[in-house]
Amino acid sequence: MATFDAVSNSDAAQSFAGRKKGVRPSDVLFHVVMTIYAMLFFLPLLWMAMSSFKTNGQIFQSPFALPTSWDWSVFATAWADGGIGQYAVNSFIVTAVSMVAILGLGSMAAFAFSRMKFRGSGLLLTLFTLGLLLPIQSYFIAQNSLFEYLHLKDTRWALIIPYTAMGLPLAIWLLKAYLDSLPKELFEAARIDGAGDLRIYWSVVLPLVRSGMATVAIFSALAAWNEFLLALLYIQNDELKTIPVGLLAFSTKYITDYHLLFAALTIVTIPMIVIYVLFHRRIAQGLTEGSLK
Repeated sequence: MATFDAVSNSDAAQSFAGRKKGVRPSDVLFHVVMTIYAMLFFLPLLWMAMSSFKTNGQIFQSPFALPTSWDWSVFATAWADGGIGQYAVNSFIVTAVSMVAILGLGSMAAFAFSRMKFRGSGLLLTLFTLGLLLPIQSYFIAQNSLFEYLHLKDTRWALIIPYTAMGLPLAIWLLKAYLDSLPKELFEAARIDGAGDLRIYWSVVLPLVRSGMATVAIFSALAAWNEFLLALLYIQNDELKTIPVGLLAFSTKYITDYHLLFAALTIVTIPMIVIYVLFHRRIAQGLTEGSLK
């Protein structure tokens, strides 16, 4: 029994020594740097939420002090007075339709570029790739003139169409990279079994790119939910405004109600944070899948 205990203690000591030896200074430094980096993004969000419980005077006099009271009704007031409910519905509709369009069109385009050979495919792929580099200001004037001609301004389509177009380059790039890493024998076997292009897309491609599509969906939703410039310029009807533009209701020409504005910002920020936290593993998995062949 004593021998068994000695062996067990020896194994435990060796295991502890191995773990201790495995902790490298570079690993510790990496985690410290990433923690500091994460805090740089988290602290402003925390400050915004804390400022919701202060008056405008307290925000300017002691911006970094804790609130003297915790009146949670400020969020209900911000929701009611600012009309956040209607703006949230509009943002949800625009974001959801744009995201579905990006996933559908992006996955089909990625399948075509990856597994089909047709004339001009290289040029088209290059044009889509340029969409990752060009800022919206570079084509805004032409887009605005086109929407004016088609009478799309002051409709939800004025946001859905450009949001979809802006999300397609990333979707195609990510999903094509993953499809390129799959063995071609998989698609050849489906062809031998008599499957056509549509059948292969539905039964083979879609099940295999779920992780990549989850990543695309989250990035597309975040971009559409937070977009401000196009929503400000194309939508003048209060009943169609999205959240980023609707928040301007808390600011007038002469005064800004900051504590209600911070409360509204907290309300509209929390859903995106929750979605990201719940699906962050999917994001990392979708970005790395297809990187190795």
